[in-house]
Parts: sequence; C-alpha cells; structure tokens
Amino acid sequence: MKIARIRHDNKISFGALEGDNIRILRNSIYADEFKFTDIVLSMDKVKLLAPVVPSKIVCTGLNYKDHAKELNMDVPEDPTLFLKPSTAVIGPGDDIIYPASVARLDYEAELAVVIKKQAKAIKQESISDYILGYTCLNDVTARDLQKKDIQWTRAKSFDTFAPLGPYIVTDIDPSDLLVRLYVNDEMRQSSPTSNMIFNIQFLVSFISWVMTLLPGDIITTGTPKGVGELQRGDNVVVNIESIGQLRNKVV
Repeated sequence: MKIARIRHDNKISFGALEGDNIRILRNSIYADEFKFTDIVLSMDKVKLLAPVVPSKIVCTGLNYKDHAKELNMDVPEDPTLFLKPSTAVIGPGDDIIYPASVARLDYEAELAVVIKKQAKAIKQESISDYILGYTCLNDVTARDLQKKDIQWTRAKSFDTFAPLGPYIVTDIDPSDLLVRLYVNDEMRQSSPTSNMIFNIQFLVSFISWVMTLLPGDIITTGTPKGVGELQRGDNVVVNIESIGQLRNKVV
C-alpha cells in the first residue's frame, strides 16, 4: 500500500493511493489497521506533501560497499550516525534552496525507513513490528562545510536539505531495491540496496539502543556511489524501485 500525506481545501490528510485517486484515511497511519472514509480525491486536485513530519531524522553515513570503495575508505565496524532536523524536511515538488553561504551543494539518494511506534532497545528479529514502511530521501549536503567542520550538523541541517517522499510504501521487501538518482534526466547514482554494509534490521536495532525512536521518525540507510554536485536550476530526482520518484528543483 502507498500512503500519502496531502493538502486539499487547506486541510491536511492522509490517504492510500487507488490508481490516480487517493482514499482518505479515517484513523492514524500508526494504527494497527487502516480504516478509510468514503472520501476519494483525484491526485491532480491535491498537493502532495512530505509523507511524515518526523521528530528527528537519523542518518547513516558510508553504508554502501561501492561508495566506500569509491572513496577509498575502509568499511566501518559500526554505523556512522548523524542527525538532520525536522525543519529540513520538504515534500515532492518543493524547492531545495541553495544557501548563499555554501560553495558546493551535493545530492545523496537514500532509502528511508519510517518508524511506526516507539522503539527502544529492540532486537533485530522484532524490527518488522516497528516499521511502518519505506520512502525516498535526498540527503542534501553542503559539502564544503562538511569538509570544514569536525562534525556534520551544519552541512546537513539547512532548511530544505531533507526532501522526503513521495509516498510511504508499507508492503515491500527493502533488501534488494534499485536506488537511482537523476540530475536533469542524467543518471548519476544507481545501486541496489543489497550493497548495504549494515542491513535495515541491524540499523534500526542499533539506533534503538542509542536513542528512543518515535512514530514518524526517519532512519536513512546511506547513499550509493556517484555522489556529486548540484547547481542552481538543476532538477533532481530520487527514484527507488517499488516506491516512486521524489522530484525537487534547486533554486
């Protein structure tokens, strides 16, 4: 099932895609069972928003074997974690703002995990109970600031630096999905999630032993090889198999 968050008539709602339409949910997306209203809206009549507004985005650095090889870096023993704030989130079709203080802006296509319920110190075999679904994220990065600073917070946290969407897909196997990124229709990244160093079960469990995860929180799973630069005016698309396309423009 594909779950969307939309705005219609100045009201924000959640719903499930049915072809070119969306059926509005009656209850929370975090409920054990989805219940629907009789309201069906055409997708061309609504504004598609970021599918959730997380309390935090927990990101994983250097989690693809091909990306580590590309950078001539050793495979890490433990996941490298950093955070992006909720204020960085934008939705499909929203603009990525290129800050005046930034000299180089980069894209990073990532598969994102959406947490369903509060999770603390959970075992890998229980992970599926805590995952609502999966979506696309572009980990936009001020690369010059990342290299300048000891830690990555400033480089990763500007407003609009976390495009998210277009949908949450609840019923897919994330272990071998093709992750691709295009800039102005030119493919820049392409790699299957099977190239991850730490799989999703390990990541979610590992992070839950560090911090409590809340419903709607996002965990990103790293970016594959091919990371590169964005320019003002570029159209960037994150395309993940079975999920869809996340499109944004750099302004």
